[in-house]
Amino acid sequence: MIKDITIGQYFPFNSVIHRLDPRTKLLFTVVFIIMVFASNNFVSLFFNFLLSAVVIGLSKIPVKTVVKGLRPILLVVIITSVLQIAYVKTGVLLIDVWKIQITSGGILTALFMALRISLLIVMSTMLTYTTSPTSLTNGLDKTFAPFKKIGIDFHTVTMIMTIALRFIPTLIEEVDKIMSAQKSRGASFDQGNIMKRAKALIPLFIPLLFNSIRRAYELANAMTCRCYNGGVGKTTMNALEFSTRDYMSLVVMAFSVAGVIVLNIFCGEYNAEFTFNLAI
Repeated sequence: MIKDITIGQYFPFNSVIHRLDPRTKLLFTVVFIIMVFASNNFVSLFFNFLLSAVVIGLSKIPVKTVVKGLRPILLVVIITSVLQIAYVKTGVLLIDVWKIQITSGGILTALFMALRISLLIVMSTMLTYTTSPTSLTNGLDKTFAPFKKIGIDFHTVTMIMTIALRFIPTLIEEVDKIMSAQKSRGASFDQGNIMKRAKALIPLFIPLLFNSIRRAYELANAMTCRCYNGGVGKTTMNALEFSTRDYMSLVVMAFSVAGVIVLNIFCGEYNAEFTFNLAI
């Protein structure tokens, strides 16, 4: 499970998505999240799914890697789905056993929420999959540069966010090494009930905290030795400029937003009972 966490990792492929300006990818990620939340029926949500599939295909990121990144949130998706099935009582009654009632509305709503959460996670992780930490920092700096005119400097915030994303894979690797060392000494992390498994994880936190603090000091010393001064007078090796593919991406983005709006208007708001009857 630890190795399945891929958020923050960067896969250096030579694809159209990788070559896009990081500001374009940041804007697309934000717009896509809004589109997913704005989708109020399965048709518009499926449209977002097709759009994400196209992005994954163009990025050359293996589908197996993308699916692997969804495994850590599987528990969240299951809990959300179970709650939807338990509390949504619209539609046709399918199962009525003791105090358990499962309706078509509950199942369809659970499916709707699971797809929505999965799409949000996939497209959010695609940003880090296809953008290096340096490019992401530069993109965030350029995006929030106008705020400097009113005395707000987002460089420190963007640097903290980028470093945090960059060290997620490193910390995951540290946890895996510590768990392997503990297992070689007879420790067990996958036996017993939930409380026993939770207690077994406690010995991991002390060495992980120690290593994290050590890495933080090493990074701080390295930045000091390189005369880092908070971005004052900072220049970049590769200047960010919008290219033809970026403008084409913005056009596609605009058509995608229009597509979701049209589908929401013509297909109507999601109705579990109507959807179930239509499927029959």
